[in-house]
Amino acid sequence: MSQFFFDEQIRRYLLQFTRMFSLFEVEYGRDEQGIKDLVRVPIRYGDASRQAQTIIQQNSANSLPSSPLMTFHITGLDYDRPRMQEPYHVNKMMVRQRSYDPGTETYETTQGNAFQIERLMPVPYKLTINLDIWTTNTNQKMQLFEQIATLFNPSLEIQATDNYIDWTSLTTCDLERVNWSSRTIPVGTENPIDNMTLTFSLPIWISSPAKVKKLGVVERVIASIFDANGDANNALLDNDLLLGTRVKVTPYSYQVLLLDGQLQVLQPAQVVNPDRLSLASFTFPLVENPQITWPAVVSAYGVLRPGISYVTLDNPWAPDSSIVGTVAVNPADDRLLIFNIDPDTAPQNTLDPVNSVVNPLTAAPGDGLPAAATGQRYLLTESTGSAANVGTNPTAWSGSGAQPLIAHSGDIVEYNGARWIIAFDSQNDVGAQYVVNLTTGIQYYWDNVKWVKSIDGLYAGGAWNLIL
Repeated sequence: MSQFFFDEQIRRYLLQFTRMFSLFEVEYGRDEQGIKDLVRVPIRYGDASRQAQTIIQQNSANSLPSSPLMTFHITGLDYDRPRMQEPYHVNKMMVRQRSYDPGTETYETTQGNAFQIERLMPVPYKLTINLDIWTTNTNQKMQLFEQIATLFNPSLEIQATDNYIDWTSLTTCDLERVNWSSRTIPVGTENPIDNMTLTFSLPIWISSPAKVKKLGVVERVIASIFDANGDANNALLDNDLLLGTRVKVTPYSYQVLLLDGQLQVLQPAQVVNPDRLSLASFTFPLVENPQITWPAVVSAYGVLRPGISYVTLDNPWAPDSSIVGTVAVNPADDRLLIFNIDPDTAPQNTLDPVNSVVNPLTAAPGDGLPAAATGQRYLLTESTGSAANVGTNPTAWSGSGAQPLIAHSGDIVEYNGARWIIAFDSQNDVGAQYVVNLTTGIQYYWDNVKWVKSIDGLYAGGAWNLIL
């Protein structure tokens, strides 16, 4: 039992043919200001039925069609054997949609449905169309012909559909011949409307229905198998990579610079001054006006999915561990990725947090800082005080009895209720330390010489990975 199928294929070709000739005009003279009086010439399909033609002519044989006018009709539809190809060929193509959110009426960055389309070989035909141009004088005929004739040199391309998987949508319209006039000599006593006929040929295809299959994809297989260390979490992550559902790359051996929760991609040879990562300066970006944007880097490997794609960074202070965070392109600057770190992968603090990082020579409790209170802690960027220069010590940092605060750059001081004491001695305490600034949320690392940001910094190619 066959199913009914009608796709209006020939009708679409006729509609495109109509549009080709729907905007031509003729000049009816000039008005008082000398401006041309242009009249648009209508076009219609010409092979009207007898009943419809009777209605148009108002049921009278004396009613004449208006002019100028263009009509067209099909004069031939022949099987085009020279264009015949393998009739049993089946073309298969894969189509993947982007997921669509009906709530926001927008397409998301993740993949939606996937389809396999099987297209059967279309049948070639040659469509012949006559275009009749009805005019009342030779001037009108020449105006229209001059506008039309220059378009077909040698042909005009038309598109029947805007469906990109339709391999038959494009064709050409060729002008084959011209019959200048329908009048014969002698004319006789009658003076009929002059009719010029242009014959066009269109090599078209008639297609049978395509078979569309919706694909079901197994995205993840989870088995009761652990890795060599008995770690189920790492085993599942490795499965994502091995099964091809995720892509892990270090694009082009680029470097990345992490600063204040944002990642900037840099050329392999581009150098960042390490002093910019000290306490004295931590503004972003460190490299101005780079030529690399994240969308350009990611597009070579796939699609970045905000909140799902993530970046791993080798911990600079613990080489056997990684710092992991999800990423998304900064909507205000596509040079930057917003890096949301997983707290479980961040280095753990070894010292109690500090309230702020301060220069004790320009700020003090009650002078740019809150009044001294028990438990307050500050990390100092400059040295202050000595036992010999009591008169020049900052008095706001002094304790009871004007006892001076003697501290070095890098020390952490704490107020015990009576005086400021050294809670961390940068001159004598040995070993790696981590501390967080409560004001900014930035974590710092003590490398036995100076405090630097524990996570922020430059990561060379191979020291970071992008997982899409």
